[in-house]
Amino acid sequence: MVEIELDGQAVEVPQGSMVMHAANKLGTYVPHFCYHKKLSIAANCRMCLVEVEKAPKPLPACATPVTQGMKVFTHSAKAVEAQRSVMEFLLINHPLDCPICDQGGECQLQDLAVGYGKSHSRYNEEKRVVFHKNVGPLISMQEMTRCIHCTRCVRFGQEVAGVMELGMINRGEHSEITTFVGQTVDSELSGNMIDLCPVGALTSKPFRYAARTWELGRKRSVSPHDSLGANITVQTKANKVMRVVALENEAINECWISDRDRFSYEGLNSSDRVTTPMVKQGGQWLETDWQSALDYVAHSLKTISKECGSEAVGALAHPISSTEELHLLQKMMRGLGSSQVDTRLRQADITGAASAPWLGMPIARLNELDRLLVIGSFLRKDQPVLAARIRTASKRGLQVLRIDADGDDWLITTKDISASPSAWLNVLAEVANAVAKAKKVNVPAGTPNVAVSKEAQNIAEALMSGSVTSVLLGSAAISHPHASDLHLLAQFIAEQTGATLGFLPVGGNAVGASLVNVNGAGVESVLSGDRRAIILMNIEPDSDLANPEAARAALAKASTVIALSAYKSADLLETADVILPISPFTETVSTFVNLEGRLQTIQPSVKPLGDSRPGWKVLRVLGGLLGLDGFLFNLPEEVLGEALDEAYCARLSNKTVTSVVTHGNQSPANGLERISDVNIYAGDQIVRRSPALQLTRDAKRGNQVGLNQQAFSELGLKEGDAVRVTQGSASADLPATLEVNLAPGAIRISAGTAASAKLGSMFGPVTVSKV
Repeated sequence: MVEIELDGQAVEVPQGSMVMHAANKLGTYVPHFCYHKKLSIAANCRMCLVEVEKAPKPLPACATPVTQGMKVFTHSAKAVEAQRSVMEFLLINHPLDCPICDQGGECQLQDLAVGYGKSHSRYNEEKRVVFHKNVGPLISMQEMTRCIHCTRCVRFGQEVAGVMELGMINRGEHSEITTFVGQTVDSELSGNMIDLCPVGALTSKPFRYAARTWELGRKRSVSPHDSLGANITVQTKANKVMRVVALENEAINECWISDRDRFSYEGLNSSDRVTTPMVKQGGQWLETDWQSALDYVAHSLKTISKECGSEAVGALAHPISSTEELHLLQKMMRGLGSSQVDTRLRQADITGAASAPWLGMPIARLNELDRLLVIGSFLRKDQPVLAARIRTASKRGLQVLRIDADGDDWLITTKDISASPSAWLNVLAEVANAVAKAKKVNVPAGTPNVAVSKEAQNIAEALMSGSVTSVLLGSAAISHPHASDLHLLAQFIAEQTGATLGFLPVGGNAVGASLVNVNGAGVESVLSGDRRAIILMNIEPDSDLANPEAARAALAKASTVIALSAYKSADLLETADVILPISPFTETVSTFVNLEGRLQTIQPSVKPLGDSRPGWKVLRVLGGLLGLDGFLFNLPEEVLGEALDEAYCARLSNKTVTSVVTHGNQSPANGLERISDVNIYAGDQIVRRSPALQLTRDAKRGNQVGLNQQAFSELGLKEGDAVRVTQGSASADLPATLEVNLAPGAIRISAGTAASAKLGSMFGPVTVSKV
């Protein structure tokens, strides 16, 4: 530690710290623009000049290392004069268009100009002009003349997002921030550049000219679009969500959020919102009142349960649903005597499933890992902020190992084994055999007896050489047809190498759903065709279910389909018989449990739209109309208290319930086989209705078929050519795109899109031909 004196106060900071760090420790504010605690030091703006004893001139606090006995003065006459001079230079070319600037009221330059600027400028020369640039549907660079070249945006892309999409060209007064060769900004974390920009150069394109910051109300909230549970601030005006920004929580999302968290709010204001209960009569949809709609639903459920048996009633819920909603849904179903309820919408193999698919450790512990094995994951798109944390850890020495088929660029240096999905079991068995041989133990019974490849041996040795290690099963491994086998082998590898075992589940409340025991018979059982009544909560069949073709057939067989949904869609209007409008997370008290098992309760940001109601209230009333006991709740806190009446953390376990591989050996399929990600902007009802997100490159990628170089050459394709994909009896014509890192024999077709809705399961053999 080094002790210095700052403005007369003694402070100790670690060796190698800068004066800025010492000032922050004391709570002393030093004006700055380019400095940010999560980014490297650039010392571009010079606004943080301070006086250091015996130094001939003021020095930048952000880039001056501390030395023992140093004396620093941050507000001396010399320091303040230097800061005022820097501010004068910064404003020479600034357009001073505060009245029309979207950043007005929350502009760092504007705030500091009040304290350090002058009432007039001594410069009468013409100001420079920087032409605007179109960098995509999310970020506006219309007023780059305002840019002060702090390079925060450049450093964020390079250091946190992992891809340098912005850079500075030219020199002197001709310097400007721009993209490379006119490209767009496509990172899934790009919106953080808007928050980082200290002036109005980078602003939100969807929010542009929508409201002034002082007009907005603010509510703390949690993003439900992935299982990280990123903390956000929801900003509202006139009972409408206008903007979402990051809320710092170092233990979860640090100070970043994904573009999905930031811009999906547009979907909350979609014209597809259902505001009045709707019932289908004679093939026509009619609006009705709540009492009539609930009476209709209760009568239908009672009749079917009595005439066909309680198991004839089934329910599926999206894991975006709150803990309160999920608890009451499962309580109602089990009150009727049915076990046909689940939220694992894309999980076919539930034998030996974890009691709660959690991370296996606190999120912040990822920073401490030195080895990480990830199996079957679309990490960068499924968990963008978590991927950024892992990316940062990799720069500190974390070695990332992966087994998958997609080959998506995680922007991290990794050791890969790329194999088609049908080969994952054998690949993992190779790693398990290598570990077992080194540890002189037996592999689980039924493990495929395969020769250990050099790549598998390297992964095993890397895991055994680590001191803080983890094995994670990603979304593709969870939804794999033989997920329980992968789970068991991953569990064995983790136990033998001293690693933690964890999951990267999809859906904001995937862990919470397991904790409140909502998961029962599994989605395949609910959609087996034996259910006469099916309840869908926050689900659109074509987009949210693993096999849309089979789901449509099962729903068509049901006597009644009851939808609890905030939105209407073509497939829901076709398959449902009644739609009860429930409120999204911004309009009701909601509790979500993230992937580390952290419970987070949020309050409504706005009032429910129209005649919609919070889902827990609808289920409470429905339970009463069905004559079930235990539905006399007045407050959501009472529902949550009952749902988590036991120590819920005690139920967090990632161990399987079986000790043998139940499916035996698995031979790779011949020909092409499908690997499916859930497109980053197609995961739930809200995200799918954000116009800005649907214009991004990632959204467009979801409607393309990814083929490797071998398949491209064999079919004689060029980028964008149409191909016909046939899966079973279903087929669809889609544009092809080259994905050079795809495993041999694999073809990527995203789930959750209009194109994939015409096809079948997320895994399995497919044929492809050029149209």
